[in-house]
Amino acid sequence: MDYAAILKAVAALGGLGILFGLVLSFADKKFAVPVDERFTLVREAVAGANCGACGYAGCDAYAQAVVKGEADISLCTPGGQATLDALAAIMQKESAVAEVQVARVLCQGETGVVKPRYDYKGPKTCHMAVSLSGGPNLCNWSCVGLGDCVRVCRFDAMRIENGIVVIDENKCTACGMCVLECPRSVLRLLPKAARVTVRCRNEARPKEAREACSKACIACKLCEKACAYDAIHVNNNVARIDPAKCTLCGECVKVCPMKCIEQLP
Repeated sequence: MDYAAILKAVAALGGLGILFGLVLSFADKKFAVPVDERFTLVREAVAGANCGACGYAGCDAYAQAVVKGEADISLCTPGGQATLDALAAIMQKESAVAEVQVARVLCQGETGVVKPRYDYKGPKTCHMAVSLSGGPNLCNWSCVGLGDCVRVCRFDAMRIENGIVVIDENKCTACGMCVLECPRSVLRLLPKAARVTVRCRNEARPKEAREACSKACIACKLCEKACAYDAIHVNNNVARIDPAKCTLCGECVKVCPMKCIEQLP
């Protein structure tokens, strides 16, 4: 056996390995893309849920946009005040008090309240249900109750009870994923401090609204007349509250004959 030839081949291969290693090392340093150290800090400060509440594909994309100055530091709603303060310190910007929001259900159309249009037997998805003859409920603005919003919530803040979605405000981070998912726009992000809510979106004529749901707004305007702060008005046959003007006096709740205005504790 020619050991000399074998040793020469091994030496040649070893030399080539060292040469290629040096070339790759040089190329890595020569063509390396500089990484802003703030990216790692921002990425660690955000909530990490990859929920898309900020409007970006995920936390990495949002962190990069913040570092580049392309995104506001207040967009990570799941992170709350702690994340806002941290990003302000990292980016050397002035922090502010983040307005705490939660998702609210603008409907009370649970089973026995909203009138059924037909008995739906298809796939358990709201999007599919509303595409068939206007949906299983007679009210075209009501919660369908098949849980599309529950499935997209990454914080276990939603559940279906008696045919309608219920939200746990202590778990809700106002990421807004449920709002985007709802085919009926029943869900809306509102300030958590806005404790008086019109839980109806039915814009049909009063008679039609009442025939569809026993708690539908009938545009009687009694709430509008009772409000001394110009905070509630009836538009398109349904009452709407301006949270900035509402003082939580509760007068509109008292006079509503349909009990569609709710005041939370």
